Amino acid sequence: MRQGILLYGPPAAGKDTITAALTELDERYVLFTRLKIGAGKTKGYRMGTPEQLTALEARGDVIYRNDRYGNSYVVDRPGLDHAMEGGKTPVVHLGQMAGMEQVTALYPARWVRVLLWCSKETTARRSPQRGDTDTAARLAAWDATQADLAAHPRAQWELRVDTDATAPHETAQRIDDIVRTTPPRS
Repeated sequence: MRQGILLYGPPAAGKDTITAALTELDERYVLFTRLKIGAGKTKGYRMGTPEQLTALEARGDVIYRNDRYGNSYVVDRPGLDHAMEGGKTPVVHLGQMAGMEQVTALYPARWVRVLLWCSKETTARRSPQRGDTDTAARLAAWDATQADLAAHPRAQWELRVDTDATAPHETAQRIDDIVRTTPPRS
């Protein structure tokens, strides 16, 4: 059965760091590189064009799209299919509950859902450390993520982690344990 990991949390909660720790732990874990239409940071994305996005939408291959920071970020069916080839387990980064719901509803796989959290002060500190030039926008996104999470009190998580208090490799090991032992949802 195909499987993947959904990492949800505000900017700078540690999604990249936890993903790196997972890929060090086991080579089957791979970062799902979302399609990005726009400008700015390119690392960790597949850069696309508005025409590519229009074609994906016309085929029904957009699983989830969000627009933030003046860009469009897309989880697409062909991208997920490719990421799961050869038994790989993609790690998908999301900051919106709508994305969590769309991916689990529209892309059949065994999804392990992980909530990564950090304080707003931590986001303010980590954002410039990782090279962001738009920390104010990241802090606004932190507020939006907190409100989004509060609006979904019944959200189900296999794991919740405070990344202010838990080391990345410990978190990766806990996620790996869940991936290896949790039966698929019925």
